[in-house]
Amino acid sequence: MSGSARTAICLLRCDLRAHDNQVLHWAQSNAEFVVPLYCFDPRHYLRTYWYGFPKTGPYRLRFLLESVKDLRETLKKKGSTLVVRKGKPEDVVHDLITQLGSVSAVVFHEEATQEELDVENELCQVCSQHGVKVHTFWASTLYHRDDLPFRPIARLPDVYTHFRKAVESEAKVRPTLRMADQLQPLAPGVEEGCIPTMEDFGQKDPDTDPRTAFPGSGGETQALMRLQYYFWDTNLVASYKEVRNGLVGMDYSTKFAPWLALGCISPRYIYEQIKKYERERTANQSTYWVLFELLWRDYFRFVALKYGRRIFSLRGLQSKEVPWKKDLQLFNCWKEGKTGVPFVDANMRELAATGFMSNRGRQNVASFLTKDLGLDWRMGAEWFEYLLVDYDVCSNYGNWLYSAGVGNDPRDNRKFNMVKQGLDYDGNGDYVRLWVPELQGIKGADIHTPWALSSAALSQAGVTLGETYPQPIVTAVEWSRHISQRPGRSLHPRGSRRPAHSPVQHKDRGIDFYFSRKKDAR
Repeated sequence: MSGSARTAICLLRCDLRAHDNQVLHWAQSNAEFVVPLYCFDPRHYLRTYWYGFPKTGPYRLRFLLESVKDLRETLKKKGSTLVVRKGKPEDVVHDLITQLGSVSAVVFHEEATQEELDVENELCQVCSQHGVKVHTFWASTLYHRDDLPFRPIARLPDVYTHFRKAVESEAKVRPTLRMADQLQPLAPGVEEGCIPTMEDFGQKDPDTDPRTAFPGSGGETQALMRLQYYFWDTNLVASYKEVRNGLVGMDYSTKFAPWLALGCISPRYIYEQIKKYERERTANQSTYWVLFELLWRDYFRFVALKYGRRIFSLRGLQSKEVPWKKDLQLFNCWKEGKTGVPFVDANMRELAATGFMSNRGRQNVASFLTKDLGLDWRMGAEWFEYLLVDYDVCSNYGNWLYSAGVGNDPRDNRKFNMVKQGLDYDGNGDYVRLWVPELQGIKGADIHTPWALSSAALSQAGVTLGETYPQPIVTAVEWSRHISQRPGRSLHPRGSRRPAHSPVQHKDRGIDFYFSRKKDAR
């Protein structure tokens, strides 16, 4: 493009950060003017594919808006800004190319799933029509796609353990990129545009529930502060493995997931900080386990590359025929936290009120939906897509496939025991009391099985099953092993027969199926 200044449009999507950003890094060295661009794609605010829930709920939208605002402020400090538009990226890029007339390149990070890949194809067509080069990079994972010991991606193992061992022994994490303190200026004549509000999307800014385990706000600044706090200020990372199954509060886990989902923090930066911490403070199972979890995130992204649309298929990766049900009455009980199973209800109410739920909770409510209720796993996946502040398409669908038994899991019939899980991880019932206040009068572990209490005990606690709190919509045989056999106890709901719409009882398998995470178990 002789005689014209080289201008690069940097389309940012799930990479809302200034550090370790290969798109911005490339443009800095290869263009005289740079247009960092974020598009609020209207397709992201429609309905989910199968069950028509809103695609982007209030918690994730607020977090995104905060992240976009934060990135603009960061780029301004570096002599640039973030150009913001509402519209399909391919249309916005077309308009910018037409307006500027001297665009030499469009640059973006590649994604893994179909809707995002469709956008990339459209962008390539637009650029081809205008004679503009396209430069793309892979940067969403800890380990680079090209560095995997499995080439092509079709050779990716279907068992995480095999993937992990091979990657840890044969691959290396690439170093983070050193970013310039000052960025190339914005192309002349480009308006930065207004950052939309919640109201622009027809949503209200949700109240922040004081009980939330994730009060954090969006953006790279907050992400880096969280890492500084969790690693260096408090040494919490050194006990992560022991407390990661917690349920209450901000500090039982890293809480990096929401920022990782939007790329506000680089997984490679987390890796480098872990390695630095291990050198300067301590190296133990907990510091390793943070990397172990990042590897799970990598794995689900590579699984999406390998299987494509099949990660959204009812039959899953294994093409397994399961007689899934689509009972909306049962589903509504689940999503509203009114199943009559306190540990499930507490987690679902936390999700609805805050957009967040612990890892332990997610595994349990997913098992309950798919194994105890026998409902189509995609109902749960799309409900999570709507509500989770840390929604990540690959991790969400990968985990739901896994829980439903149609994904990456070598073991058949994995099932959580809801009562045992509640007793193991909320032994005194404090978490349930926090989110199911109508059961607060029940003392200790009895709160996990109110249907097994005597009428007198329920009356004393101010609980009337079927009125102040639901009867369980289903009971599983294996729960009975964890209910104390004392006088006045019953193993089944009082005054209630098993609902006609409840699934077939599970046979007692003799052991409790739960995700212990011993070795590589999830």
